[in-house]
Amino acid sequence: MKVSVTYSKRLCEVAEDDITFTEVDADGLLLPHSDALVISLNVLYFKIKRVLVDPGSSTNIIQWKVLEQAKLTGSIILAIKLLAGFNLASVTTREEILLPTNAEGVMIMTFFEVVDGDMGYNIILGRPWLHEMRVVLST
Repeated sequence: MKVSVTYSKRLCEVAEDDITFTEVDADGLLLPHSDALVISLNVLYFKIKRVLVDPGSSTNIIQWKVLEQAKLTGSIILAIKLLAGFNLASVTTREEILLPTNAEGVMIMTFFEVVDGDMGYNIILGRPWLHEMRVVLST
């Protein structure tokens, strides 16, 4: 498939393969669905499961225990920030870290806020990652 995108006076041509789904892919789904997009992601040399892709998140977040298990705690930058959620609950980050992520052969350096405690997912990928990957999320 060839896609042409026009923005102002610039013209960008992108050649990509089609992504298609069959009836078999919908087995077990209650349709219509509004399930969250949860994927696996290669971070450095590790395959991390339970990664939430959240277009409503303004930052990328990784759990402290994931960094401990991968023995990546030596690359951390100390920084304290306050993240506020949709329900007005807040979480204080401990550190920041820059890690390479690989999604389907696209390798980018991704900046993560590090949080301590369980958040249900190992990583939350927000708008910064989506913009860097140049993708539009559709569940």
